[in-house]
Amino acid sequence: MQITNTVKNILANYSAFSPGLQANLYKILMHGRTGGTGSLVILPVDQGFEHGPARSFSINQDAYDPTYHYKLAIEAGLSAYAAPLGMLEACADLFAGQVPTILKMNSSNSLNPKSLPYDQAVTSSIRDALHLGCSAVGFTIYPGSELAHSMIEEVRELVLEAKSYGIPSVIWSYPRGGDLTKEGETALDVCAYAAHVACLIGAHIVKVKLPSSHIEQKDAKKAYEGKDFNSLASRVGHVKQACFNGKRLVVFSGGASKDLEELYKEVEAIKCGGGNGSIIGRNTFQRPKNDALLMLDKIIALYKSDVMAIA
Repeated sequence: MQITNTVKNILANYSAFSPGLQANLYKILMHGRTGGTGSLVILPVDQGFEHGPARSFSINQDAYDPTYHYKLAIEAGLSAYAAPLGMLEACADLFAGQVPTILKMNSSNSLNPKSLPYDQAVTSSIRDALHLGCSAVGFTIYPGSELAHSMIEEVRELVLEAKSYGIPSVIWSYPRGGDLTKEGETALDVCAYAAHVACLIGAHIVKVKLPSSHIEQKDAKKAYEGKDFNSLASRVGHVKQACFNGKRLVVFSGGASKDLEELYKEVEAIKCGGGNGSIIGRNTFQRPKNDALLMLDKIIALYKSDVMAIA
């Protein structure tokens, strides 16, 4: 497929990086049914680490098989498939080159005592990503956690190493821990702050949760006074603005399984707000395959529609 003006304009924001890194971003941006539009729909399957296999896959037992997720991403025409090392190693040889892959390089697990600060363990290497032919690597950070500084330092070094090999980084930036309230984890000011932190440590693609209209930080309230962020689209636009005034790709989490109409409304808001797409795991693989394909077909159609972004 010939590169589109939309993708040319996006890649112009990454001109300081190597041709190899830009080529990998190109692969993701031009792949699948949203290829060339600037919108991404990515399947992430790291929930087995985060929540355990039963909580993640028992609702759709086919999802225990790593090949299921590769096939689903390929058949649906998605932009990329993201997973930890073992999931990719299990069958990367069967699907090499058929869908861009993202090696998710760190993870937490729900067996840890709840008394411990939020943290992630590095579970693979940049060498693994090269061996598997991955188009990007991914990391989670927890701004707000008591261990946030060490996580940021650790991820920054891995981002730097990946960049030296022409591999872009996707950073899941999920505020939690410390003094943050549960409501504050998705507060507008906190989500925008977390997205900005991801950009500052070198993220090429930022992944955050959809923000609520709540403002968590006392010192930030004045900055939001008199501004209308009642619509989800306006809040998406603000998070995108926090990512170097829109010069970094920003995708939004699908979250826990939910009603389809709610999910479609979120996609419309992401599109309208100028976001770069959705990274949808549980809402995809916890549905029967045919239902998941129909859902993804609708989501892709929404991202390819003529809905205009907010100013």
